[in-house]
Amino acid sequence: MSILVYAEHDNASLKSATLNVITAAQQIGGDIHVLVAGQNCQAAATAAAAIPGVAKVLLADNAAYAHQLAENISLLVADLGKGYSHILAAATTTGKNFLPRVAALLDVGMMSDITKVISADTFERPIYAGNAIATVQTSEAIKVATVRTTGFDAAPATGGSAAVETIAEAKDAGKSSFVSEELAKSDRPELTAARIVVSGGRGMQNGDNFNTVLAPLVDKLGAAMGASRAAVDAGFVPNDLQVGQTGKIVAPELYVAVGISGAIQHLAGMKDSKVIVAINKDPEAPIATVADYFLEGDLFQVVPELTSKL
Repeated sequence: MSILVYAEHDNASLKSATLNVITAAQQIGGDIHVLVAGQNCQAAATAAAAIPGVAKVLLADNAAYAHQLAENISLLVADLGKGYSHILAAATTTGKNFLPRVAALLDVGMMSDITKVISADTFERPIYAGNAIATVQTSEAIKVATVRTTGFDAAPATGGSAAVETIAEAKDAGKSSFVSEELAKSDRPELTAARIVVSGGRGMQNGDNFNTVLAPLVDKLGAAMGASRAAVDAGFVPNDLQVGQTGKIVAPELYVAVGISGAIQHLAGMKDSKVIVAINKDPEAPIATVADYFLEGDLFQVVPELTSKL
């Protein structure tokens, strides 16, 4: 039994999500091969080879994969994947974009957002916005799945010495081309990888309050800033800060929810956090059901006071 893991990277370095997928692959068992597809991505391949438990790294370095377009990546992964029992990728925008295409090309079903490995063919995944957990068994010859990274600890990044094998053939579907991208730059940690996340909700009232009230607390804690969908829909903050079922799934060591009522869609994105602190003036808010600590009070008084005492 062998497992193909698709590596998330930016051509220069591996993204942390890859380490969580490696852990899931180790729990399945078997030889683990990591595919690094990109352009000028030798550094990412070298980093993948250093992960303990990885038997081989497949390096596809070609201009066709420079921006990891789903149309091209899916052809490559489907072709390589025919020789594997499992194909895994992180349940990120990249993984969710190309892996269903891979499953279609291989004519197999796929599982999304697996959070636990029971056996090589049986997995757990959340359904109904995380309010129920389904146990799914598959009889497919090739098992294709995205891995919810918050469900698995990250594998060590160093200590391994896998061989790197070059894939010379390039797969270019010729159906799409990269035009441009706009990257948000921030000195704060990445939301999905941060140890501490501080999120604001509709109770923040406007975008200025995110900057004047919430940001000092975020920076004092060295945290990432998040937001509820209500705050994003109201235009308080950009949608790349959204935490929840239709946003980003996070599971930091500490999650601070400020002025967030706790709609079921938001809870689905953060309730696996190790410690949850809620600040809200409504003691009946649904967020109280998952919070380890609930502070009832006016956030415009509580948050500045808390920030001053840190």
